[in-house]
Amino acid sequence: MIHVPEELAQSQAKYNGDAGRAFVAGLPALAEEFLGRWGLRVTGPSMHGVVSLVLPVERVADGTRAALKMQLLDEETEGEPTGLRLWDGAGVVRLLDHDAPTGTMLLERLDEVRPLSTVADTREALRIVAGLLARLVAVPAPEGIRTLGDIAAGMLARVPEAVARLGADDAAVLRDCAAAVREVAGEPGDRLLHWDLHFGNVLAGKREPWLAIDPKPLAGDPGFELLPALMDRFDPDGFLWGFDLLADEVVGDRGRAVAWTLGRVLQNGLWDVADGESALDAEQVAAARILLARRV
Repeated sequence: MIHVPEELAQSQAKYNGDAGRAFVAGLPALAEEFLGRWGLRVTGPSMHGVVSLVLPVERVADGTRAALKMQLLDEETEGEPTGLRLWDGAGVVRLLDHDAPTGTMLLERLDEVRPLSTVADTREALRIVAGLLARLVAVPAPEGIRTLGDIAAGMLARVPEAVARLGADDAAVLRDCAAAVREVAGEPGDRLLHWDLHFGNVLAGKREPWLAIDPKPLAGDPGFELLPALMDRFDPDGFLWGFDLLADEVVGDRGRAVAWTLGRVLQNGLWDVADGESALDAEQVAAARILLARRV
């Protein structure tokens, strides 16, 4: 029997409701189907993210180690195999097989017990992220995946309702973030973005020391990539050092990087309000204020 962790069941119910519960209920059968179809055997306990179940496996025929990943298809996850194919293992986990109707993927096996978060030196970890992101965003986005332009337009449309639910200080920060996004929304970019590259989404590998995992690809400006890693170990005193490193290596234009990083704060704030929060995350607000001070 395939074990489905309760934490995954809870997160699927929280974020995807009935569809998430149905997905979780069907996971054992789905796993058994692809273990048989792709000639795999399970070699260890189930692993999971917020929305995916991952089984460590090996090919029965030749012993190749791999990871079987199953997740509910939505606008964030459906572009993952497309992105992985285009990156073709350059700085990112390699896609070995894929079933389009279910979104099930067979991936190169990395060292799941050695994420980048195990690197104690934050500056070194950020240098590693900068190098990976610079390689990933060098690839032009394909047609048909979601775009930052559409995401930005949707965010700006939701701002008036969101600020009405916040206190004065947080509302002001959200409005300032929105103003920064409006300045760059007309040029949303055309690079293939990972969208969620933080320390936990980088694992140690054999063919390269570190490789990115779990992309949520979209077409857009590389400046939209920076915030997740910067917030992993948020330190107001060191924030600008990390931001400048990522902006210079990944974006090449600090002004644009500021605007789109404020866009990520805006996106996260809008999600918080949609989830019923009446205040923004304090660290995100602090990061936004540091960047807003640069725009004065």
